[in-house]
Amino acid sequence: MPTSKMDINIYKNQKKEVRNNKMEDENQVELKEKVVSIGRVAKVVKGGRTFRFSAVVVVGDGAGHIGVGNGKSSEVPDAIKKAIEDAKKHLIEVPIVGTTIPHEYVGKFGSASVLLKPAPEGSGLIAGGSVRPVLELAGYRDIKTKVIGTNNPRNVVSATLNALQNMKVVEEVAKKRGKSASEIA
Repeated sequence: MPTSKMDINIYKNQKKEVRNNKMEDENQVELKEKVVSIGRVAKVVKGGRTFRFSAVVVVGDGAGHIGVGNGKSSEVPDAIKKAIEDAKKHLIEVPIVGTTIPHEYVGKFGSASVLLKPAPEGSGLIAGGSVRPVLELAGYRDIKTKVIGTNNPRNVVSATLNALQNMKVVEEVAKKRGKSASEIA
């Protein structure tokens, strides 16, 4: 522990440098963020109701990295800030083949199911509701999607993420089976 004033100043400067280095690491990848939903939650207490806000935010770099985060707070901006931090902590890498996904897949989470289908180049992102921001920020440009079951934004986003995580590229499957990619395709 620092004892003199000079030691304290050196100690503070070292802490600032560590904080700055962490910020530089996070900012190396340019992440965009989109708020998917903001919900108001009421808690009934003796004096009436207390309101808090929950936010679901998606962050991504548009090049195959995506993260989803949840945040709760008594103020909307604080909830969004917490959700962004949570999403940055949970970044995953997803496969992109050209401008679409490698194959068809149904992602499930709770009672939400999301069907993702590869689409020909130029057809655009055919997605609605909570699926669109996830796919846009991941970097996909040509996909067809259908939400089946609930349209709860939190569950739909998680189902989409589940589908993207379980996608396999031909090279991965070939390596797993001990064959070449041309034998499988």
